[in-house]
Amino acid sequence: MQIPHSCTLCPRQCGADRTRQKGACGAANQLRIARAALHHWEEPCISGTRGSGTVFFSGCSLRCCYCQNHPISQQGVGKDIDEHRLAEIFLYLQSQGAHNINLVTASQWLPWVIEALQIARSQGLNLPVVYNTSGYETLETVQRLEGLVDIWLADIKYVSSELSGQYSFAKDYFQVCSQAVQAMIQQVGAPVMDEAGLMKRGVILRHLALPGHLEDSRRVLDFMASLPKDSFLTSLMSQYTPFYKAKELKPLNRRISTWEYRQVVNYAMDLGLTQGFMQQKSSAKEEYTPPFNLEGV
Repeated sequence: MQIPHSCTLCPRQCGADRTRQKGACGAANQLRIARAALHHWEEPCISGTRGSGTVFFSGCSLRCCYCQNHPISQQGVGKDIDEHRLAEIFLYLQSQGAHNINLVTASQWLPWVIEALQIARSQGLNLPVVYNTSGYETLETVQRLEGLVDIWLADIKYVSSELSGQYSFAKDYFQVCSQAVQAMIQQVGAPVMDEAGLMKRGVILRHLALPGHLEDSRRVLDFMASLPKDSFLTSLMSQYTPFYKAKELKPLNRRISTWEYRQVVNYAMDLGLTQGFMQQKSSAKEEYTPPFNLEGV
């Protein structure tokens, strides 16, 4: 496993020598995670009845001002481990009955993750691997994960470069994300379910509706509707809560209204985006964010 000396793992291409310093993502030369446990709050085809074996990685290439995972994505919470321990964690989650292995925001640790997956598979890991991502991924990252990732669980946060620049410090977000999700669909193909309704392969495209930004949500849905029919599942999320810096920033300092979310859902239905999931408004609660207490690490 080679630690990047001029890091280009994420679209920021910051060029950090990760043996000496942290990259723009906040990650340096030691793999770091914050939680590894069965998780029951993903889409039903991911969580199932026993839960998704979810590993939350520290660091992130985005800097979303409303991030619900900000203690680990932007504030460094986590514990240092190596790729062998990560492989052990994958196998332990499998032994606990996890339906899949769910990697949350892992790309800043891509070389470590690839090696851990290869080790775990050589030792009996046989679950589908879910790559849970912001969608801000390079095409090279998607390509390097071919054969290792079965399910892409990807956000499409914005189309507007103004919003993505203001809220996530990434004006190129949609340009990058739109190419990445098309590569994901091409790589794993149309959704495949088992007899219990659990996803075995495919792509889920998530969109978190933000308060005060209906027009951009419509543009996101227009893009989804332009993709090949039946090549992915749609997940429309109402769980936005004004975490972190969003509490001081209008219009993000409030939860989305029922009317706003209904407008997003109705627009998706009008576009024919009927295969997938919607959330109840009760999902917008802080208790839906897991504690990052190093469980399972």
